[in-house]
Amino acid sequence: MKIGGVIQLAENRTLGQYLYDCLREEGITEIFGVPGDYNFSLLDTLEEYEGIEFINGRNELNAGYAADAYARVKGMSALITTFGVGEMSACNAIAGAYSENVPLIHIVGSPKSMMQYEKAIAHHTLMDGDFDVFRKVYEHITCYTAILTPENAAREIPAAIRLAKEKKKPVYLVVAIDLVTKPLLSQSESLENEAKTNVDALQSAVKHIKGMLEHVSKAVLLVDVKSLRYDLGEPVQRLAETLNVPVASLMQGKSGFDESHPQYIGVYGGAFGNQEVTKTVEEADIIIAVGAVWSDTNTSKETAKLDPLKMVEIQPDSVKVGAASYMNVKAEDILDALKDIGFKLEKPVAAMAFPYETSADDPSAPLKAASYYPRIQQMLKEDDIVVTETGTFSYGMSQVRLPKGVTYITQGGWQSIGYATPAAFGACIADKNRRVLLFTGDGSLQLTAQEISSMLEKGCKPIIFILNNDGYTIEKFLNVKVDIEKQKYNEIPAWNYTNLAEAFGGEAFTARVETNGELDEAITNAQDLDGEKLCLIELIVNDQMDGPEYLKKMRKYLEKKEIQQ
Repeated sequence: MKIGGVIQLAENRTLGQYLYDCLREEGITEIFGVPGDYNFSLLDTLEEYEGIEFINGRNELNAGYAADAYARVKGMSALITTFGVGEMSACNAIAGAYSENVPLIHIVGSPKSMMQYEKAIAHHTLMDGDFDVFRKVYEHITCYTAILTPENAAREIPAAIRLAKEKKKPVYLVVAIDLVTKPLLSQSESLENEAKTNVDALQSAVKHIKGMLEHVSKAVLLVDVKSLRYDLGEPVQRLAETLNVPVASLMQGKSGFDESHPQYIGVYGGAFGNQEVTKTVEEADIIIAVGAVWSDTNTSKETAKLDPLKMVEIQPDSVKVGAASYMNVKAEDILDALKDIGFKLEKPVAAMAFPYETSADDPSAPLKAASYYPRIQQMLKEDDIVVTETGTFSYGMSQVRLPKGVTYITQGGWQSIGYATPAAFGACIADKNRRVLLFTGDGSLQLTAQEISSMLEKGCKPIIFILNNDGYTIEKFLNVKVDIEKQKYNEIPAWNYTNLAEAFGGEAFTARVETNGELDEAITNAQDLDGEKLCLIELIVNDQMDGPEYLKKMRKYLEKKEIQQ
């Protein structure tokens, strides 16, 4: 129960019960993880707790990926692992959540407190009596770590959750197995007041921006990943409509703006993306960028040509106007203030041609990127959840225009192959009423295919597209120093992907398609099932170097750069 910003403790409430109370208050109704002998008391308490279900993953890495996607759908997630072996297995997923600004509560069950006090040589440790070493590892990939005790839990748990929400980063909580069932020894404290905008800084920033707009005839809005994480979509849309400016997203910020909106022009991809979009962005007199991360992905290998002196860069708690920075300014406040700045472009935003608006007509032709991406775009529906693996799919899907309300999930920054399959499982658990579509490659799927078993066990019924182009094709595109034939390390074993559901003890609609017509038929059949079964469609692409135009342009750029070096 929460009164005045404080979780009120019932009499004799245990540390574990209070932990789950706090998580439930944040809307978490499922917790991912893998059992281990040091987290038994956490899981036993959870089994008896009403309102939160434990979702058992096939391994800790996959459970972490699933929790990451769950947080992207619901706003926050939680993961339970055991000490040492479990938390180390989950490290990559947590680092990805940190890189991608995802709030995730990682809870670790550790050995008995007396064992730790005596520095016992225990299993799942480094055999040196150091029980704090793994928490120290997590200090670098989370925004907060804490060792929970009955004395401090009522303070540390709310503090960790608050920081995860504010910073959009994972946090780490570790608790000894024998302390989970102990009653709390202190009441919870009032949460700190949320930081507010510095009014003087806000007014100065608005005045500066108003001056920049005086002689502007071309302007554009850019949205990126932090706009997504901080739920800035609506205020950004209101500002765009008020200013009457075109809106583009960066690669990592795809779906941060309603892509069905008439002012949306596509993804800005520097030298590799749609050149009409590139021209619109780079020739603007002023660029208002919201939540931007200037990574190599977003700058398209640094081919983006953006003048920082013509830029207004709005971050969650600051704004930069040209070379001047204004701190302690909330993004919501500056976006709202700019609506009243008195600026509006007179000309309507020109309609933009999107790459995959039309599909190839020849049904007998073999599958190619130019033909299957338009078909994918055509099949997407409002409010779908689209999960895309890093690799060739991520570059092609970036150019697909999404319908209204679609949640788009990919690891644009961390780019860990294998992320998408368990992420799709997490998305299915997060919202059981929405259709989930997974787009993954054969190489990526082989890393984390076990979570198809989890999908089947939990009754999840996504539509899964497996792009079988014979190996790690994305790596073949990126490695321009060695002939493709010599890259034996990018080859993988041939799997019977359509038999996976049967191998995992479940049923699914499956199709193995090689032509446009076969893909059309498979999509129709999958959609006619309307969520009755998990659907798995394997796309056979014989040309292993077929790919989206964005990726082909990137490879040519890398080849030219290699020659120049």
